[in-house]
This record gives sequence, structure tokens and C-alpha cells, in this order.
Amino acid sequence: MTEGGEPGGSAANSAADAPSVAARDDLAGVVDLFGWLTRAELARALSELAFKRRTEVDDDAIAAAIDVAVAEYALVPAPPEAIDEAGGGSTAVADPDGGDDADEVALAVGPAAFPSLPEGASDLPHILDVPERGVDREALSGAVLARLSEDAVAAINVGDADRLEVLADVTYDIEAWAPVDAGDVRERIVAELDS
Repeated sequence: MTEGGEPGGSAANSAADAPSVAARDDLAGVVDLFGWLTRAELARALSELAFKRRTEVDDDAIAAAIDVAVAEYALVPAPPEAIDEAGGGSTAVADPDGGDDADEVALAVGPAAFPSLPEGASDLPHILDVPERGVDREALSGAVLARLSEDAVAAINVGDADRLEVLADVTYDIEAWAPVDAGDVRERIVAELDS
């Protein structure tokens, strides 16, 4: 990833050089090409894009960009029951709540994403050996709402107002993204921010 969060190049060390919203949406766009990808598969896809651009691959910057996308709900960990592959096949994926290998957790496009394709990404299905995949939006949205509630409680417990502001926005995003009601979570967040 380059400074500013584009795939390829060297990572910057300051918070000002954290991956941009556009970079997070590019990550979501890559995932959206396939339906879902494990974290390891997404990292490989980003490495392939960097190679195509003849830029240096920075694994730490790629990992950081994925972390930001997950923290801000542009990408969301998908439980095994929310994912499938065409033809009944199944990739061994880790349960995001099970403490398993994080690289094998499936990631899907989340409620805060506006997926966009980075340059050259349309070639990725020909480069990566990934079968056709799908996501059960009902199972995924239930898992995301549960995670949102847990994240809100954790942020309230440590008094993290900045995180609560992000999560408050996500409560609106998730209601537009899936038929769920995040009103209770939002009310707890707003009450904490107003106290």
C-alpha cells in the first residue's frame, strides 16, 4: 500500500497517512468482485495488484488497511453460516468469534462501504483461483448487528467518544444496508455521548 492507502508502495507511519476512505472502498470493491474473501486471499489480491503496477508490496500496510476497513465496517467478518460457494463447495474459513486464525476469517462488504474497483482489479478473477461465492445477507446482517452492539458496549466501557461517533454513523449505515433495527444501539451510544 502506498501512503494514503493505495495498494503497493511503502507504508507511512503517522495517523495522518492512515488508509483513506477511498482505499477502504477499494478494498470493499475487490471483495465484492468475489462475494467474499478470506483476509489472506484479500492480502494476496492486493499484492497481485501491486505487482501489476510494478510497485513494492508492503505487507504491514496491507494488513493495516484491512484492519481499518474492518474497524470502520467497510468490511465485516462473516460467520461460516453466512457464506457459501457455488456448486456446494466450501472453503475452510475460521469463525470470527472463535479465536481461530484471523487470516482465514471470511470478509464481506459491510454497511459503511461504497465499493469501488482500483485500477486493474477487474483482472483479479482471472489471477486468483477463487470459486464463485455468495453471502447470506440475513445471517451476515445479524452477525454485524451483534458485533456493532458489542463494539458499542466496549467503547462505552472505556469512554472512547471518537469510536462511539464512528459507531453511531454505522447504526444508520446498517439500517440502510439490511432490514435490521439498530435503534437500541444508537440510543445507548447517543446517551453516552450526551452524558
